[in-house]
Amino acid sequence: MIWLTWRQFRGSAATTAALLVVLAVVLALTGPRLAADYSAGIAACTQDGTCDRFYDRFFGGHETPFVGLTLVVLLLPALAGLFWGAPLISRELEAGTHLMVWNQSITRSRWLAVKLGLMGLTAATFAGLCGLMVTWWSDPLDKSAAENLALMAPLVFGARGIAPMGYAAFTFVLGVTAGMLVRRTLPAMALTLAVFAAFQLAMPLLVRPHLMPPITSTFELGKTNVDSIGINRDQGGFVQILLKSAVPGHGGAWVLSADLVDASGRTVGTGGEGAVRISTTSGPCAPSAAGGDRCIAEINRLGYRQQATYQPLERFWPFQWIETGIYILLTLGLSWLCFWWIRRRLS
Repeated sequence: MIWLTWRQFRGSAATTAALLVVLAVVLALTGPRLAADYSAGIAACTQDGTCDRFYDRFFGGHETPFVGLTLVVLLLPALAGLFWGAPLISRELEAGTHLMVWNQSITRSRWLAVKLGLMGLTAATFAGLCGLMVTWWSDPLDKSAAENLALMAPLVFGARGIAPMGYAAFTFVLGVTAGMLVRRTLPAMALTLAVFAAFQLAMPLLVRPHLMPPITSTFELGKTNVDSIGINRDQGGFVQILLKSAVPGHGGAWVLSADLVDASGRTVGTGGEGAVRISTTSGPCAPSAAGGDRCIAEINRLGYRQQATYQPLERFWPFQWIETGIYILLTLGLSWLCFWWIRRRLS
């Protein structure tokens, strides 16, 4: 049974393995140079205090391969479910070959166990290796990325560490389950893609923020957490402040919410934007004042602060393990459903 499964599966497995080898070679050749450029840039910018400009320039110069590799890792689990999982049983049912296979000496349960074990472990291994390779290569870029593409950001988190391994195992078994239920390959592929996309949206929106209790703190306003300030011409005597999704002293944190609060703790505005009542005709916040640092200092003196709820970067690996464990449990649950369904409901 193992030999038969390997003969059916070896073509696509060999092709995927070859592509991963090519990717590994490219990353191995370019990764050390990328890390060396980052180290040299940090050493230079630390001396003259221009690291913010270096981060923007360094990340901007490599943003295209960064985003491309992130998308490759995110898509790999979906492809495993679509092209390996969904056709696994639906193709047998459509062709009627299951009637011959299941009437041999090999039982249905053994047939399914070998298929799930060999192909599922291969899919998880390939996705895990791809995720770890990209995590190693992109480490300098993850350290210099903007807030929306930082390591804990929802888009990037799922393409780093061991999480792709859990995604691939789940999506593969999800495809097998869909094929078993609908008995047609194309509808099974469509169902697999829809359910996987729903899970990938629900996890960062509804589940991941609460894997560990988030931290809520207040911070003084500054370059780290203020995106822009400007005079609100519709309301005289107000300065409009737009906050960033970042918190001082916690670089790379995943900010779930950030609001401007006054000295009494009352929220001023919503969605990271607020208006501060202060003189805009004279003083530090007048249009003629040199720069915005004096205005921010005055707003801090009046007691205005950023109140942020966030998950710190230090929780990246605990979140990786917890989320991967959740997907493994879902995979085991779907596997049990497959074994029950193939024995009781398929004929």
